[in-house]
Amino acid sequence: MTTKERQERGAALKREMNCCQAVLVAFADRLGKSEEELKRLGSGFGSGMGTMEGTCGALVGAIMVSSMLSPPGEAAKNSRAIMPRFKELCGGATICRELKGIGTGKVLCSCEDCVRNAILAAEATVARG
Repeated sequence: MTTKERQERGAALKREMNCCQAVLVAFADRLGKSEEELKRLGSGFGSGMGTMEGTCGALVGAIMVSSMLSPPGEAAKNSRAIMPRFKELCGGATICRELKGIGTGKVLCSCEDCVRNAILAAEATVARG
């Protein structure tokens, strides 16, 4: 699956599940876990960890994916690469409420685009398999 195909699959999945779940399930073919297991794993991370006050669930999913696919000892380094890339792609924010324009009225990034951007950032850190 190409990165673009994975991004579009993730965006389509977002219509059925939260952002973290959509990113995780989009990588199901590489993670060695069932889609149901991945949905359960990501279930508590939607809507900024359920409060819109926390980190975007798509970003959390990207870091989970990278951690699962990284060689031993590389996960933290890859997280440090994913975070700024996601922030750059998403208008300068990583917190759900900021991305959605809560309080400002200015949406920086739609949920579907957060999922696409998280997938792109994760793919850049892990070897294609």
